[in-house]
Amino acid sequence: MSQPVIKYTLTKQGRQPEWLSSDSRAFKGQHSTPANKAGKLPRFGAPQDTIMLGIGAGDPDSDGTPDGYVGTIGSKADLQTYITEVGVAADYKVVTRTLTGIQTATTTGLSTAWAAINSEEGYQGGLSTTTSSKQTASGVGTVATLTGSGVVKVVTGTVTGSGSTSTTVDTPITVDPASTLTITGVSTSVGVTTTGSAEIGFTTTTTTTTTNTYSHTDVITETSTSKSETTTDGVTTRTDTVTTSEYTNYETSYDYAAEATRLWDIHEAINS
Repeated sequence: MSQPVIKYTLTKQGRQPEWLSSDSRAFKGQHSTPANKAGKLPRFGAPQDTIMLGIGAGDPDSDGTPDGYVGTIGSKADLQTYITEVGVAADYKVVTRTLTGIQTATTTGLSTAWAAINSEEGYQGGLSTTTSSKQTASGVGTVATLTGSGVVKVVTGTVTGSGSTSTTVDTPITVDPASTLTITGVSTSVGVTTTGSAEIGFTTTTTTTTTNTYSHTDVITETSTSKSETTTDGVTTRTDTVTTSEYTNYETSYDYAAEATRLWDIHEAINS
């Protein structure tokens, strides 16, 4: 009995269909894509609004198909075409985390000098720190970028019968210190509210909100600390080494042909 590559959705109960292959080599839930076309009446309702790829336990019955069945893919070429359509729509990329910067700071001193840091008297000196030169490297592909938006300033002005006041709250955009931030847009909105009455007086509040859109390189900085102690003639020296590592995500093109080969080889092995 053939076990074909199947396009399917979850069942109406939101479960993986029972008619998928039980072979330990089989795959399911691969290359999810929206089942409904944008701007069109939905063909599928939740939780059946996502189409996935899997291996079916048998060929579909020409007299009717089970809940969740969408279609079959009959050749490797058709499989590659389908995965390419899904991947282009979803903007598939291969993301590789790459170590692109590393630096160490080594601090050495007697244990008594270290202990003084947390004592009532406080640090009294005696520690020395050596910082290495930062070593950098590049990855393969294009540095990934992330986008976002955020409120960076809110100015609130209040006017009453007795005078006016103004407050400003700044909330700068923060990204990883090793990342490059680029402001791509600025927008301002103004809201005005008036409360009170002629008898008690009016209060007018004007709120001006500034929002920035931005992009930044996908870089993550991590630090780790190692500690060691040596004792000579009853004198203990402690050394702390702080390693700062920068990891950058690089993007390369997705290999649709290789992915189609991987899945089709599974299909062929099951059906051999």
